[in-house]
Amino acid sequence: MPQDSITLAVDARTTTGKAVKHLRKDGIVPAVIHDHGKDSVLVQGPYLELARVYARAGRHHAIELKAPNQTYTVLIKDADFEPRKNRLTHLVFNAVSKNQKVEAEVPIHAKYADEENQSAPAERAGLIVLSQLDAVQVKAVPSKIPDAVYYDAEKLVELGDHITVADLQVPADVEVLTDANHAVASVFEPSALAAANEAAAGEATAEEAQGNADNADSAEGLDAEKQAEASDEKAE
Repeated sequence: MPQDSITLAVDARTTTGKAVKHLRKDGIVPAVIHDHGKDSVLVQGPYLELARVYARAGRHHAIELKAPNQTYTVLIKDADFEPRKNRLTHLVFNAVSKNQKVEAEVPIHAKYADEENQSAPAERAGLIVLSQLDAVQVKAVPSKIPDAVYYDAEKLVELGDHITVADLQVPADVEVLTDANHAVASVFEPSALAAANEAAAGEATAEEAQGNADNADSAEGLDAEKQAEASDEKAE
């Protein structure tokens, strides 16, 4: 399914370094465009506009980016956020060719028979469906990269049922680069999953205890060396 068009206009940016903090205080987000080995183009735009586009495009949806001297087709390569408020602080755009295939990470979503009651048959029977992969790497021309790829959750019925990357519903003109045998979702019995979690926690505790013991032995060894050195110094 072709992507909906996303357009964003940005302004040229001359502010760099630590001074960009003043842009952010004024509600402006600094950004940069990387274009196939050419000099990077510094741009900026209003926070609300850039945050809206990032929320809609993610890192897989092509954007028509209108800069002062040129219009680019871009994908968002990277985004930085202020950790406490999760506020967008910087964007990196990668310019791409409209007709050349590019790689992108696309989220995986489950499809349910009843969208109002989103649970697989196995979950309705009291079992647990564990998601094991949230996204796949794909390759396609920018306009053909899907917003998401899907799997049929109705196939998860009994204990041991599973979905792999090979089972994903992917458009014909999109190549999936992630290993086809990689598990996407699997059905487990609650008690078995709890036991596995307990075992994993036990292993982590054992490793931590061994690490502490090794550190204690090292410390004791160092103390013994220091005492020996002190005795030698007195003997001299």
